[in-house]
Amino acid sequence: MANLEIGRERVRYRPGSAHGPGRRIPLPNGRALIDFRRDLHAHPEVGYKEHRTTTALLARLREIGLDPQVLPGGTGLICDIRGGEGPMVALRADIDALPQHDTKNVAYRSTVEGVAHACGHDVHTTMLLGAGHYLSMLADSGFPGTVRLIFQPAEEVPGGARDVITAGGLTGVERIFALHCDPAEEVGFLGLRTGAITASYDKIRVEVTGPGGHTARPYLTADLVTAIAAMAKDVPAALAREIDPRIGHVLAFGHISAGTAANSIPTTGLLEGSLRLLDLAEVPSVIEKLRRLVAAVAATYKVEATLLTSVGLPPTVNEATSVEIFRDSGIRALGEVKDGSTGQSLGGEDFGYYTVETKGALARFGVRTPGMPKYDLHKGGFDVDEDCIALGVRLWVATALRALHW
Repeated sequence: MANLEIGRERVRYRPGSAHGPGRRIPLPNGRALIDFRRDLHAHPEVGYKEHRTTTALLARLREIGLDPQVLPGGTGLICDIRGGEGPMVALRADIDALPQHDTKNVAYRSTVEGVAHACGHDVHTTMLLGAGHYLSMLADSGFPGTVRLIFQPAEEVPGGARDVITAGGLTGVERIFALHCDPAEEVGFLGLRTGAITASYDKIRVEVTGPGGHTARPYLTADLVTAIAAMAKDVPAALAREIDPRIGHVLAFGHISAGTAANSIPTTGLLEGSLRLLDLAEVPSVIEKLRRLVAAVAATYKVEATLLTSVGLPPTVNEATSVEIFRDSGIRALGEVKDGSTGQSLGGEDFGYYTVETKGALARFGVRTPGMPKYDLHKGGFDVDEDCIALGVRLWVATALRALHW
């Protein structure tokens, strides 16, 4: 990345000012960043296995004179870019891939069977690397404060954000920002929202037991399979009647298992799914309602049911001032911001762990080629218009400087 230029783009910066005239500094090489992204895309790694990705990032960051620190788990890293005296802000990118097949027919298609960057984390990582390169040059001009780059592992697990926090990654951080690819929106779109932008996520597991028996005589035993089917069908509907409809929630089951023979009623069975809410404060009471409803169905069918929960991912709640910083930076870096046009998602995002601890915001970033059909995340054919990378670098840099001068 010796040639630091994206086309004819230049950005001006004057020490002591977040914007305004000053000396022109070139942005990192666009072709080099695209090549880096394609290399990551061709060699995806799932959560806590991102060793190659971490090594590649270490090499690039050290080349530009930075001192990145690998997280204690061996994947992911933190890298501080220090200017002058002042606050610390953090920029976060997730680096892991998904356990699914890449179905695209491109030269940089995944070379790892059953693993693909189908959510854009390779793009997030590349944009943050480019921003780090540019910010390291600006540090010589003495911008106030420190920008912390967080290349986080295991967002899809989830759990990587908690590891960053445990390792001290938020120590001293006043605000933290993240971007997430949005393939439903065209390149240049910046989607902002104050308040909850993603939901909490609790994994729900219901273990069901009964005496078992012969399918010819279900009246002499407890029909465990029918009981589990009733739970999957009736509990979500009943729960919806016990929750204020203004509280966004989704309970859905994705895994049912019981029995091994067609003529035998099994003694054990399993039902798994997820509970998602936009208001973290409502989670405990909703889980208690869910527990009661599961017990009621179990009693009706004379089986025993134990409800277990895990993960406990909080919603991502965007702080108003951090959203305003994103908006102002977007206008300066992109020329237009479609504020308020991005909706809430009941999907999970472990950036929520950060927003519980400090102020921050996550924004959606358009990556779809203009005129092409909309598509979704977590699809085997996921890809982006790579023009988004240069724009993402500009936005990250503008956001960091604006936050330091806020």
